[in-house]
Amino acid sequence: MKEKLDLTRIPRHLAIIMDGNGRWAKKKGAMRIFGHRHAIQAVKDAIEGADNLGIKYLTLFSFSTENWSRPQDEVKALMELLVKTIIDEVSLMMKNNIRLRSIGDVESLPKSAYEKLIEAQRQTESNTGLTVILALSYSGQWELTQATKRIAQKVSEGKLKPEEITQQTVADHLETAGIPDPELMIRTSGEYRISNFLLWQLAYTELYFTPVLWPDFRIEHLYAAVEDYQKRERRFGKTGEQVKP
Repeated sequence: MKEKLDLTRIPRHLAIIMDGNGRWAKKKGAMRIFGHRHAIQAVKDAIEGADNLGIKYLTLFSFSTENWSRPQDEVKALMELLVKTIIDEVSLMMKNNIRLRSIGDVESLPKSAYEKLIEAQRQTESNTGLTVILALSYSGQWELTQATKRIAQKVSEGKLKPEEITQQTVADHLETAGIPDPELMIRTSGEYRISNFLLWQLAYTELYFTPVLWPDFRIEHLYAAVEDYQKRERRFGKTGEQVKP
């Protein structure tokens, strides 16, 4: 599948909504956490596939602010799984020159999860290959609200005039400041929505929806999404004739 791709037209930034763990587990007659555990391989395949293609940024929607309202047993199990996965994967990230970052209200995570996350980011911060970004306790509306507060604070302190606020000003105060917007977003499980994910950043992102449930997602599915992306014409409001090489 990789040989079908034009390696000169690989997206710099790929974002993924990892959906379908619960439904996958239900099909197996198991509890939801069973699906979350089996989703770890899908995460590994997504990281490996992105790294193989030379993608620079991979953002994974791991846990939304809305997910806190799920049954507490599931949330607790998810947090424990997060800690274990981070511990297990740091050595591999170091070996493969992968950098770990996070966006979202990560300070709201349980202390053990937060500490392991921060330590993993510290250990990998000098790596220069693929940057894996975990969106944790994150939502696009929360992010835009936080950015608005930061900008308003600067205005109130006299550091910024309202007429000086531009689109770039907003972008510079987002969680993803300094990171290019995704060119491609994949959502698994057959749902056709972005679920409060990267609301600002997805303005001109190509969206790819697949019926594959996340625990079944593998490298070939990622390659198929990139192949589909390469068939599209990205116009950014221009005509087709204007953007042709």
